[in-house]
Amino acid sequence: MTDNIPLQPVRRAKRHNSKNRNGCCPWSRCCGGGDFRPRTVWLGHPEKREQRYPKNVINNQKYNFFTFLPGVLFNQFKYFFNLYFLLLACSQFVEELRLGALYTYWVPLGLVLFITIAREAIEEIRCYLRDKEVNSQIYSKLSTRGEIPSSAGHKGKRFSIMFSPSGSCFLRTDQLDGETDWKLRLPVACTQRLPTAGDLLQIRSFVYAEEPNIDIHNFIGTFTREDGDPPVNESLSIENTLWASTVVASGTVVGVVIYTGKELRSVMNTSNPRHKVGLFDLEVNCLTKILFGALVVVSLVMVALQHFAGRWYLQIFRFLLLFSHIVPISLRVNLDMGKMVFSWMIKRDSKIPGTVVRASTIPEQLGRISYLLTDKTGTLTQNEMVFRRLHLGTVAYGMDSMDEVQSHIFSAYTQCLSRKELTTKVRKTISSRVHEAVKAIALVHNVTPVYESNGVTDQAEAEQHYEDTCRVYQASSPDEVSLVQWTESVGLTLVGRDQSSMQLRTPTGQIMNFTILQIFPFTYESKRMGIIVRDESAGEITFYMKGADMVMAGIVQYNDWLEEECGNMAREGLRVLVVAKKSLTEEQYQDFEARYVQAKLSVHDRSLKVATVIESLEMEMELLCLTGVEDQLQTDVRPTLEILRNAGIKVWMLTGDKLETATCTAKNAHLITRSQDIHIFRPVTTRGEAHLELNAFRRKHDCALVISGDSLEVCLKYYEYEFMELACQCPAVVCCRCTPTQKAQIVRLLQERTGKLTCAVGDGGNDVSMIQEADCGVGVEGKEGKQASLAADFSVTQFKHLGRLLMVHGRNSYKRAAALSQFVIHRSLCISTMQAVFSSVFYFASVPLYQGFLIIGYSTVYTMFPVFSLVLDKDVKSEVAMLYPELYKDLLKGRPLSFKTFLIWVLISIYQGSIIMYGALLLFESEFVHIVAISFTSLILTELLMVALTVQTWHWFMIVAELLSLACYIASLVFLHEFIDIYFITTVSFLWKVTAITLVSCLPLYILKYLRRRFSPPNYSKLTT
Repeated sequence: MTDNIPLQPVRRAKRHNSKNRNGCCPWSRCCGGGDFRPRTVWLGHPEKREQRYPKNVINNQKYNFFTFLPGVLFNQFKYFFNLYFLLLACSQFVEELRLGALYTYWVPLGLVLFITIAREAIEEIRCYLRDKEVNSQIYSKLSTRGEIPSSAGHKGKRFSIMFSPSGSCFLRTDQLDGETDWKLRLPVACTQRLPTAGDLLQIRSFVYAEEPNIDIHNFIGTFTREDGDPPVNESLSIENTLWASTVVASGTVVGVVIYTGKELRSVMNTSNPRHKVGLFDLEVNCLTKILFGALVVVSLVMVALQHFAGRWYLQIFRFLLLFSHIVPISLRVNLDMGKMVFSWMIKRDSKIPGTVVRASTIPEQLGRISYLLTDKTGTLTQNEMVFRRLHLGTVAYGMDSMDEVQSHIFSAYTQCLSRKELTTKVRKTISSRVHEAVKAIALVHNVTPVYESNGVTDQAEAEQHYEDTCRVYQASSPDEVSLVQWTESVGLTLVGRDQSSMQLRTPTGQIMNFTILQIFPFTYESKRMGIIVRDESAGEITFYMKGADMVMAGIVQYNDWLEEECGNMAREGLRVLVVAKKSLTEEQYQDFEARYVQAKLSVHDRSLKVATVIESLEMEMELLCLTGVEDQLQTDVRPTLEILRNAGIKVWMLTGDKLETATCTAKNAHLITRSQDIHIFRPVTTRGEAHLELNAFRRKHDCALVISGDSLEVCLKYYEYEFMELACQCPAVVCCRCTPTQKAQIVRLLQERTGKLTCAVGDGGNDVSMIQEADCGVGVEGKEGKQASLAADFSVTQFKHLGRLLMVHGRNSYKRAAALSQFVIHRSLCISTMQAVFSSVFYFASVPLYQGFLIIGYSTVYTMFPVFSLVLDKDVKSEVAMLYPELYKDLLKGRPLSFKTFLIWVLISIYQGSIIMYGALLLFESEFVHIVAISFTSLILTELLMVALTVQTWHWFMIVAELLSLACYIASLVFLHEFIDIYFITTVSFLWKVTAITLVSCLPLYILKYLRRRFSPPNYSKLTT
């Protein structure tokens, strides 16, 4: 099957052990689940299957049609906050506990639940539509008649064994393992002799495959054809597989589906998307528990002052209901609505276009990130390699001097006599050296030119005439492609290649033919690759080699510039390769070939013997040049990382790519600054080696850490606490060759060991586990699909948008949410304090001060809009927040919402509630309704003035909300004659008493605020003046 659309993984449990391998439910065997077992898949005979398999669909929904309402209600009432209000409302059905109309308790609770259910329903519908879009894509199915009809299906969500009749193909796997290399995949050999693809279903054959597991680098299986004579039995390995979440780079592949659904490698490496609860919500929940404790204490004190007379236990419950406003029910709905506004602001920000908020419950988390863990390929980089430097020792050519290289190549192949006469001896020497270097770069690689139809020229004609417009390069590494593209740009073009030959075209149009005698591929152990070719025109045999500077330094002839120049280029963030050559005589090559073939036939220690033979050639090689290739960074990655660093956020890079690549990118992006030392953690396999290396690392100070996934696994197995303690002290950490599971494990360990908030950023399917495990997951919509974007809490189009997302929106969301929550608590504590004063004055009677619409209107139409308008407040402009990221650092300590600020607001509430209530009791004349009129009016005015006191930057909506709320209260007085004396409120006596009480309750706070700003201004005050 051709795999062009990456997989969005289905939901799965975090750990894949024996405890959860039985599926997601007790009936998982009926759903195609059960224990993971090996399987035999017959080609063209589905009726022979031995077990049921999972459906080939994705599902990212948290609920289904039947579990939606119970699930949402359970998630709401499993928290103390909401359960408390449910019990409170239910208690009003008991006649002896009823304090007023039922609607005074059920209407607020119903409003909260309605908003929550509506929000969850909208998110579930959106998730369903996204899944449906992916699940409804088209695929091609090979029928028993040999036809390939189109049908609705699930493209790109499977694992296949390859039977392509067109031969080998290249595979892009960066969405699975993060590696940018193209992987060569080979078909099953015995199927290549079949005339057509449809004949695959006519033969009697089957595939035996191992049980599903999380290892993405290995596969064990066999292919058996029973109708042959004798029967054919061929082993299958990773080279014959096409994993889900990979993409065929070109051509068409025919395969048989082996694993689907939750048995896919990509899914088994993906953790279950958890329901994320923000740290801010947990802190608010903690404060509500404190308030509930205060409610119980006040109720007991009231009953104790009555000397527990009569049915005192009923009195306790009545006081609990009477003072229930201490724990504000409107807090949750205000915060939920506030978060929706924060999410809307993020989506509407024109400076970060295309940003999507998929989790509207945690935008304030963005304001408290301490660790940011990012992928490399496609996130920090564009995955586009560009040739930057050619260094010959005495002379170097950069991007601005490539025309000189081009002229040297042209002069090396031109036959113009006049040109030769004008060229000096020095010029000839330089031209010769440049020519040898470029020729070596054009030959020592594994790149294959492929010709495709461009609409004007068909494929066969393009391949025959080497059409430049139809040619694309395929290779196992983007570095090699960039090198070959560069040689083409300077005049030496790779136009053809097969397993035994290679063709180059010179600037004059001449085709040079080379026979490939031997290829020594790149491995992570050798860190070099070589090729032996014969020039057909001259008959010369040459051994070319390129590799990392550390390895090549001991292979090339002595020189005094290699180490220094390699260091200089590496500091510029370039990926350096050393190119060398060695001329061989026919006798030397024949001797080498004989020994090489003999070594490859060895049964014992084959790889060691082969390496020994090759090393006999790798001696005293002629150093030709150094090449510098840059993996182009995303736009503004460096300033964005600088902003994050200045904001106090530590950045870790977790990538599946090679150590050298990761280190170069980290330097190039300035994740590791030039002044910082780098400690490259040596490969360790045992506990003793890990102990020694950790001790060596402990002696380093203020240095960045670079570690591979294998070494990381050993350290976490034996010295988890010690390693995390040391790593957390590093200014930057780079983890290379990481599996998706390891990425999620690192995030989880950071959360557990530090208690700080983490943010994970990635663009591929291999980043989904990390994104879902982090407190905030940010997906970057890359070229390779939307897997990470769909699984993330927030989706951005470029990495640079992360700076504004955190510095502006994260900071504002957290500060606004903190101000809103504390003001809602203050509003509730004010009226509860007044109730306590009223009850204590009237002999501790459990009688409500305000009833009916007054108590509902206080939390809604009279004060809701001004209080909620605090979600628009900001202390500094967005430009200032971006210019001074140090402002973000203050939020990491959690000061906007702390026990200190909470206590201050509690004291303010008690002071204002007491002043209003005692003032009303002192100044009222004859009737009780006058107390209600004076105190309630003063309370409303006090709340409106306190909003004005809290606001730092006025918005037009705030002014409208203040005036509208005041107008609503004045207008509603006409209809509140049941609670307020209409004639009394029109008297001068009422006006001056309300004014006096309001001034006494608010004026001291205004004075204190002025003095504080005068003598102890906040950090941002200098920036706003």
